[in-house]
Amino acid sequence: MDFMTQQEYNAGIRRVLISEEELQEAIRKAGAAIDKEYAGKPVLFVSILKGAFVFLADLMRAVSIPCEVGFMQAQSYFDGTESKGEVEITLDLQQDIRKYHVIIVEDIIDTGRTLSLVAAKLRERDPLSLKIVTLLDKPERRVVPLDADYSLFTIPDYFVIGYGLDLGEYYRNLPYIAEYNIFSDNEKDA
Repeated sequence: MDFMTQQEYNAGIRRVLISEEELQEAIRKAGAAIDKEYAGKPVLFVSILKGAFVFLADLMRAVSIPCEVGFMQAQSYFDGTESKGEVEITLDLQQDIRKYHVIIVEDIIDTGRTLSLVAAKLRERDPLSLKIVTLLDKPERRVVPLDADYSLFTIPDYFVIGYGLDLGEYYRNLPYIAEYNIFSDNEKDA
């Protein structure tokens, strides 16, 4: 994506769907649930980069149990608003996960292809257990059978930005979740 002007950036934010306050409250509740379930157990949070890093940082601060972190990167959007149906693992874990209860931290589950592949790769490595926590879930877009163990928000089929989610690397810094204004792209092309 080419450089975006401030005017183009602002025009891309159609409306706020989930406020910063709503995000933080849901994350506090998820942190408390994770604390309760994993007390006294070795936990490894696995963040799917890049989108989930903001969520991971806040979620880790919301738990009080000892935990470790690892990162994987998988992509399926390749600079657009539609998944191409292909998934590429571009960064893999280096840890031996056999001694951990693994919690995959994801920003959004859409078609489920990306996360399904990541989860299968991790299950092959024999963790003590494996669960998925996602910030956002779009079940109407699912093309593979996949459910999160913790889903903070279920949203309609909108292309969303903010709080780590991007369009061509822009908008990750928004402190809330917004619907992307696809019409702003059409106006530029007109």
